[in-house]
Amino acid sequence: MASIDPNSAVYTTDEYGRPFIILREQAKKTRTHGIEAIKSHILAARTVANIIRTSLGPRGLDKILISPDGDITVTNDGATILGQMEVEHQIAKLLVQLSKSQDDEIGDGTTGVVVLAGALLEQSEALLDRGIHPIRIADGFDRACAVAVEQLNRIADKVEYSKDNTTNLLKTAMTSLGSKIVSKEHAQFAQIAVDAVLAVADIDRRDVPFDLIKVEGKVGGSLADTKIIHGVLLDKDFSHPQMPRSVKDAKVAILTCPFEPPRPKTKHHLDITSVEEFKRLREYEKEKFQDMIKRVKDTGANLVICQWGFDDEANHLLMQNDLPAVRWVGGPEIELIAIATQGRIVPRFEDLTSGKLGTAGIVREIGFGTTRDKMLVVEDCANTRAVTIFVRGSNKMIVDEAKRALHDAICAVRNLVVDNRVVYGGGSADISCGIAVSEAADQIPSIEQYAMRAFAAALDSIPLALAENSGLSPIDTLTAVRSDQIKDKNPRLGIDCSGHGQNDMKKQFVYDPLISKRQQYLLATQLVRAILKIDDVITAGQAED
Repeated sequence: MASIDPNSAVYTTDEYGRPFIILREQAKKTRTHGIEAIKSHILAARTVANIIRTSLGPRGLDKILISPDGDITVTNDGATILGQMEVEHQIAKLLVQLSKSQDDEIGDGTTGVVVLAGALLEQSEALLDRGIHPIRIADGFDRACAVAVEQLNRIADKVEYSKDNTTNLLKTAMTSLGSKIVSKEHAQFAQIAVDAVLAVADIDRRDVPFDLIKVEGKVGGSLADTKIIHGVLLDKDFSHPQMPRSVKDAKVAILTCPFEPPRPKTKHHLDITSVEEFKRLREYEKEKFQDMIKRVKDTGANLVICQWGFDDEANHLLMQNDLPAVRWVGGPEIELIAIATQGRIVPRFEDLTSGKLGTAGIVREIGFGTTRDKMLVVEDCANTRAVTIFVRGSNKMIVDEAKRALHDAICAVRNLVVDNRVVYGGGSADISCGIAVSEAADQIPSIEQYAMRAFAAALDSIPLALAENSGLSPIDTLTAVRSDQIKDKNPRLGIDCSGHGQNDMKKQFVYDPLISKRQQYLLATQLVRAILKIDDVITAGQAED
């Protein structure tokens, strides 16, 4: 038997404690040092950014994503594409997290932030080749980002809106929806997004509680059948087919306890040895069911919504006692119904009182097509702020993409309610900030001026991508618009993606909330700084001596 040199082997154990040996050659780590490591990171990040670059803007193309289960998703939403991609490289995963950060904080602009980060990394590689230290590049990017944010604040316009005058909110929602699959009906979807936000918003406090807006979807019908319901929509029906299809002036008992008699715990068992004992058990269960129903009826409730199920006997007794019921209603829906009807969630029948009932003008069952699909609508609730958007579409893929599009539009309107300053789209703000950063770089005596100019060049990547995705000549279009901006001192000039024949984005009503654009610059710069500071990759094993 060949001997093993103890100095060339690693002794370890598996998850069951069994020992095994790894030879030192197998345990060697793969290491890339210094500038080469940074370049490999940049390559990985640029690859991801280039994948979704073609999805930017109103003429951006969609991606088809196939899950391991074979489910298909067609979308051009940056956060969705990156969230479902199989990304192995650790630095590429940072870009996925970048788009998620933008989505969580702002809700819109997820594609733009990744495209900008990819462009900054591409510019960094050229600076590294010229021998500039990564930290000096990162510092230059930070200074350039500060200049760009200042310029955004300077060129931002305040837009006025109110519950009676929603024109500017509509324009912002339509800008967000312009690149989505619902663009054919984007005027209707924009109106729905604005109505939903204004229904729940507290304008004085500039607060929009998202938990009061619920988006439901059902296959069948067209996108034009999508509508907003001032109330709650449940994908349920009444528990018994002979119960009434609607309940007016509903007094709702919201229960999280099941309609079941008390049962022995798992470590006990009940032996039934005769017919009489079985009859006694049946009578006991019936008495318990009747007691539960009596407790509900005594409070004045005429509708029961229960988080749990109940068996056929309880269901039959509820129907006999003219007490319509809905069962298996999920936790989030139960909470939304409690908020909308201003009722209390009751965990035990003994705690149920008339003061804990919720109220609604009508609870009715609606059906669809020939499939006999049914849903419940709770309308005219005590709290009129709760709304549900009911999305229709020809297939599940379109319904899901319409939901994502509505999410982005609602977030864009929400951002305008929180801060009503806007910059103009079509890459106009990016070109204006690029010009400002280039001018500021001329005043910097240090080597960081190179990084600032690179930042300005990276900002041009967004209008370039918009022009390219719209079928225009990217360089010629950008050069012409940039020249016009400098000559006319008009920061509203951008890429005419829709072919309206003019470049003034204010006249085209292409609005971009200021906080969304500002967050894109800040997040992209932070990520690029983090990547530039990583100069060593260790993929396995321990560091060598």
